[in-house]
Amino acid sequence: MTPKFREGDTVVAFSGKWISWLHTIIAYSAFIGALVTGLALHYQKIVENEYYGYPQEWFPSVSATIGDRYPERAVFQFFIAMTSGPRFVLVFLWYMLTARPNSNLSKIVAGVGIFRTLSCGGWTYVTSTDDHGWHDIFMISYLVATLPWTLGCLALSPNNPKAVKYRKIFAGSFFGTLVPLIYFFIQHKIHKVPGAYTIYAFFEWALILFDVGFDAVTALDFEGFELVVRDLRGSSRGEAPRVTDQLLEKEYMLLKTVVGPSNSLACRKDKPIANVFGAGLLWTEALDAAADVYNGYVFWSLLTSLGLSIWYFPLWHMGLSGYEALIMSTVSPFLLVNASIRSIVVRNVRLVHLLSLSGLLAFLIKAPELRLFAVGFGVSMSCLAWSAMWYVEGSQMTRLESRILAWSIGLIASSTAKFAHWTNNPIWPIMHAENGGWNKLGLLLATMAILRSTRTGNVARGGVDLADRPQTPSTLASLGLAGLFFGMHSLLSDSSTMILWVWEGFPVRGPIAANGVLTIAAMGGGVLLGMFYQELVTSWLSLLLAGLGAFMLTNYHNWFGYVGALLLATYLTAVANPLIPSAVRHGPVTFGLGFLIYNVMVLAHVWVVAYAFVPGGPLMREHTDWVMTATIFLLAAGIYAVPRAANNKRRTRSAKNVLNRSASYYTYVLLIVELIALAVSYLRFPTNDYVPYHKDDKVITAGIWTIHFSLDNDMWSSERRMRDLIKELEVDVIGLLESDLQRIIMGNRDSTQYLAEDLGMYVDYGPGPNKHTWGSALLSKFPIINSTHHLLPSPVGELAPAIHATLDAYGEFVDVVVFHSGQEEDQEDRRLQSEYLAKLMRESPRPLILLSYLVIKPGEGNYHTYVGDKSGMKDIDPSDWDRWCEYILYKGIRRSGYARVSRSTITDTELQLGKFVVGQPESSNEQISEEQVPEGLRFPSMFRGQGVRDHRYHVFDEPRYFV
Repeated sequence: MTPKFREGDTVVAFSGKWISWLHTIIAYSAFIGALVTGLALHYQKIVENEYYGYPQEWFPSVSATIGDRYPERAVFQFFIAMTSGPRFVLVFLWYMLTARPNSNLSKIVAGVGIFRTLSCGGWTYVTSTDDHGWHDIFMISYLVATLPWTLGCLALSPNNPKAVKYRKIFAGSFFGTLVPLIYFFIQHKIHKVPGAYTIYAFFEWALILFDVGFDAVTALDFEGFELVVRDLRGSSRGEAPRVTDQLLEKEYMLLKTVVGPSNSLACRKDKPIANVFGAGLLWTEALDAAADVYNGYVFWSLLTSLGLSIWYFPLWHMGLSGYEALIMSTVSPFLLVNASIRSIVVRNVRLVHLLSLSGLLAFLIKAPELRLFAVGFGVSMSCLAWSAMWYVEGSQMTRLESRILAWSIGLIASSTAKFAHWTNNPIWPIMHAENGGWNKLGLLLATMAILRSTRTGNVARGGVDLADRPQTPSTLASLGLAGLFFGMHSLLSDSSTMILWVWEGFPVRGPIAANGVLTIAAMGGGVLLGMFYQELVTSWLSLLLAGLGAFMLTNYHNWFGYVGALLLATYLTAVANPLIPSAVRHGPVTFGLGFLIYNVMVLAHVWVVAYAFVPGGPLMREHTDWVMTATIFLLAAGIYAVPRAANNKRRTRSAKNVLNRSASYYTYVLLIVELIALAVSYLRFPTNDYVPYHKDDKVITAGIWTIHFSLDNDMWSSERRMRDLIKELEVDVIGLLESDLQRIIMGNRDSTQYLAEDLGMYVDYGPGPNKHTWGSALLSKFPIINSTHHLLPSPVGELAPAIHATLDAYGEFVDVVVFHSGQEEDQEDRRLQSEYLAKLMRESPRPLILLSYLVIKPGEGNYHTYVGDKSGMKDIDPSDWDRWCEYILYKGIRRSGYARVSRSTITDTELQLGKFVVGQPESSNEQISEEQVPEGLRFPSMFRGQGVRDHRYHVFDEPRYFV
């Protein structure tokens, strides 16, 4: 509104820097006031945590200080309320200082600043005691918003060297502090190290100092502002122009000088970076980038679902089924060799993309065979469409690079989606609404993304100039593509794959599943590296570092091995940018041949573990090292084929100037995906505060279950159904067999992550995928003090994995062994394994429970090695003659109950359970009725009779109880 009078009396006028100082002083007063109050009134209470108190812990964390105790909480909330006023003004002044005509970056940063302020109020006034879920949401929102706020402020900083210097110091200190903060939090939470939480607390307080200090630097920028309050109803003694008007005029003139008239389209074309956030192009190009990345996500979702869908059939056939031929669905790009077919595909690339969505529609098909065919067709169309797009964009380097960025970030988005859904992709054909699928939403978004990405003008119609083709053989480029496709798929399609490669059990000495955000961050860093430093990426030194990373990952464990994993992850995503353009220039045949060689690598990757079931298997037995070496050599062939002269010169010049506008939007999409991964990591970090079901009775309910790789009889993911049964049976400790799903043919999954986090249990994932077993895992309500992985003698057949763990059960140590023996045909293997395990169990000085898959008849053969004097173990029910696979044995602890529960259609094997009472000696085999058993030692009654969901007590039709 135009003021009534142009002149007025100045009532108040002060420098804008005092807003910054006021905000800083009040914010620090909130935290320091709460700290001083807490130390004075509740010192020993606020330094105490769930594991230790004073004197092991002697300084409080921020959360403990400002938490629920009165009056500390009141002091903190009082000053935070006072901070809100200066805070909103500070954000407003920063916007006024940095706003530019025809630019939206300052608006975005201001919006983030307001959102960050509101989320601070959320976690301040909604404590974890009030509502733990909303408190975490507000806190995560605040932390996530800190990154774009910090980077945005740095990007928009005026030309004030002193302010920029301090901003960098505070920002660097803030993010640098996160590393030791996370380290000592893990030391406290996972390793339970005395005093670690105190050190963590100091770093947490440092974050507060740096966070507030970063915003305090605005005092140096706001010195040029004067805030004025005028009385417009009276006459004035003088008039001065408004500071904001002067600033806006100054910035307008600057913009006009630099980029010409504001409506000049030619200027925008010549200076794309100056108009990255231009209002006319921002949202359309941002939507284009988002649509392209989502198409990349769909490609990876389809490709990763193919092997998983195929796996169902050899799993039930116990050998090759014939359906494995559909792995060749990926070689459809060979069709592009024919010029006529290539022309049809290029002109109808939208249709080809839409046809690929049959793989997403497959979830509507009930029959596994037809569902597989739909997935195979979808994958073939997707590979054809992406190869055609890459080829036709070959004459336009910027557009080709954008497609490659979308494809690479699509992989990161797929890995992040699996990270958020406990290693299942929510749009896979094995998912539906009942087991956590988002298939309908995923299909809708995919359709919209394809229509957006393939609209007229968004897809080129050209190709590569034949004269520009390199002299190196196209086969080398194909080999490079194969190494790239296989490396990305086998190692990067799930953030926890390489974490499980280096997992060694308890105590935890390396990364856990929640650290998958580090893998995702390394992948994102690789994408950026490939964008800006292509010469470095294509150097032999970089390849050597990738080879070193592969060696470390394959041969070492824990954090050292994981460092190698991060090196390899960074390289794989970086090298996509040079390898794919090289393949494009070598002609369309490279894509078909690349996918064919990729398929060979996939089969080799399977042969190393499935050697007992496939032709020629013994040759590849346990040779993951060969597969990894071949991957590096394939990449080396591709690097050798990358043209070095004109292309590199052209690309280097582009990289040294500015990143093209479209690529910048892909960077923002990547940043959003990385922030989502960071939030997921925070939410998934284990709480380690798990409680057994009947702690007052000191009972352990232990079970053994062969979960058939978490695919039910109808080819649906079965984790949620398993979760329901385990929870309803009140199982405290369970061994899971056939649990290693971290291979391409199994979808690179890990069901134990969902089960452990949802049920509230500690988890030992067992021997990793590089140990060449079918997997064994242990979930426990009790802390796992120590665990050791064993590979039992298997000179002929498949490897036999075992976990030997020591649990802290009600203050006493109890050993649990989870074991899967070899096949029935390999009798010598099973004899050697029985002797190995008997010795292991006999030498344990503690009570021990064996949860196993033995492949024997009760009372015959190796049964007497497992049960009796050789092992010191007893059978949970010697009178149960109707067993072959699953057995529960024990020693040194009282067995009180035994039950067998039917599987329904979850798997092919029942769930066996035993109840044990800690602190009581072994008892006789005399059985008693349920009425004689205390309530806390009984099995749930809901599974009697017909049971629930086709789960019921079977064989005996009821549990058995013992004296």
